[in-house]
Amino acid sequence: MSHDQNFKNLILDYPHQALAFFAAEEAADQLSGAEVTPGRQEQLKDRLGDRFRELDVPLLVRWPDGRREALLFVLEEESDPRRFSVHRLAHYCLDLAELYKTDRVVPVVIFLRGQAPRRELALGTERHTYLHFDFITCELGAIAYEQFRDSNNIVARLNLPNMRYAPGHKIDAYAGAVKGLVELEEDPEKRLKYIDFIDIYADLDDNERAKYQRDYPNEAKTMSQFAERFIEQGRLEARREMKGFTERFIEQGRLEGRQQGRQEGRLEGQAMVLLRQLQLKFGNVPEAVRRKIEHADPQTLLVWSERVLTAAGIEQVIGD
Repeated sequence: MSHDQNFKNLILDYPHQALAFFAAEEAADQLSGAEVTPGRQEQLKDRLGDRFRELDVPLLVRWPDGRREALLFVLEEESDPRRFSVHRLAHYCLDLAELYKTDRVVPVVIFLRGQAPRRELALGTERHTYLHFDFITCELGAIAYEQFRDSNNIVARLNLPNMRYAPGHKIDAYAGAVKGLVELEEDPEKRLKYIDFIDIYADLDDNERAKYQRDYPNEAKTMSQFAERFIEQGRLEARREMKGFTERFIEQGRLEGRQQGRQEGRLEGQAMVLLRQLQLKFGNVPEAVRRKIEHADPQTLLVWSERVLTAAGIEQVIGD
């Protein structure tokens, strides 16, 4: 499973909400009127033989009214804290700062499981620190799901199953995520896309799913009806598309048939003219010659018609 891709989709589909949730201390109350656009992921290479350093999603935040300078948020999802490298993140942020010609860079690391192994980087000696690097951490497993159970932030609601809950509250976290998806997202394709996201991270077994349908019938019924309508809509669209394709195919066949009929008519006319020329000059035309003429292509018929003028016999007309 690609957790990186799952969270990348989530951040790109809901950039404002993602920043407000994952980087609340910098963005929670500051994004009103801001434009958020994805930045360049793969950084330019110093040499052609170098490998790209690629993390998750850089988001460039601009305020058109100019009330704040632009900010570059760098979001990285890390499903295994042991793989996290603060040095790699620092290097990546420095590259982005140079690329965008800005020092206003906000690094954010989303830890799906576990805690950050190292929260900062300091380069220097006991006398002086020459470089200090820190970043915002969002440890999903450390957040109490009750804190966001009724949130209007769809990114927070979809992540309820990834948050901390008591063993008996797993299904309630799942129900809160589903309800949030229904209430906060109107696009049917995104609903279908992110019910998968919820299912992946809730990972309900058969007993838990049956309990969910029993304890939360309204949410279960709503999503079931939506899924059925979406599937039926897909079927209708597929039928319409197939019908349109069939009609276009038939019409194309008719056009090609008429064109082919005209070509065959011209070909038959050429053959009849040649046969008439042979009859007038040489008399009876043998059946084998007739079949050969009837199966000849237009260019060959033209050549034979020209030969009739000078030929002494039929063999000289249709000979190779």
